[in-house]
Amino acid sequence: MLRKVLYSKIHMARATAASPEYMGSITIDADLLRRAHLRVNDVVLVANCRTGARFETYIFRGQPGSGQIEVNGAAARLVKAGDELIIMHFAWMDDAEYRRHRPTVLIMRSDNTVERVIHYEPDVLERQPAELPGS
Repeated sequence: MLRKVLYSKIHMARATAASPEYMGSITIDADLLRRAHLRVNDVVLVANCRTGARFETYIFRGQPGSGQIEVNGAAARLVKAGDELIIMHFAWMDDAEYRRHRPTVLIMRSDNTVERVIHYEPDVLERQPAELPGS
C-alpha cells in the first residue's frame, strides 16, 4: 500500500509578488528548490498564513539567489506580497520508503533566506499494519 506523505517543505517563506495576469504556478528561487529537493513542475500545496487559504499549483524555477516566491495566475488572488506561506510537497511511499525518509524542511527568515534546515523523523509503528485492530 502507498500513502501520501510529506516529502519536503518551505516553512514561512514570504511572497515577493502575486501576479494574477501571469500564467499559473508558483515561481521559487532555484537555490531554495535545490535545498528543498523540489523540481520544476512538481505539484505543491501552498498555505497562506494570513488568510488560511490553501491552493495547489506547480513550480516554476526562479532566479538563483533572488529569494523569489511569486504566486502566479488565479492563485495570486489568494496572496498578497509579504504574506507568509508554507509550501508543502508530498510523495507516495510504501512503508519501507517511509521508514527511510526524513522530510527536508527549510525554516525561512523574513528575507527568504534559510535560517535552518530540519528533518522530520518518521513515526514508525511497533506493530505491522496486519496486526492493527480491525485489519
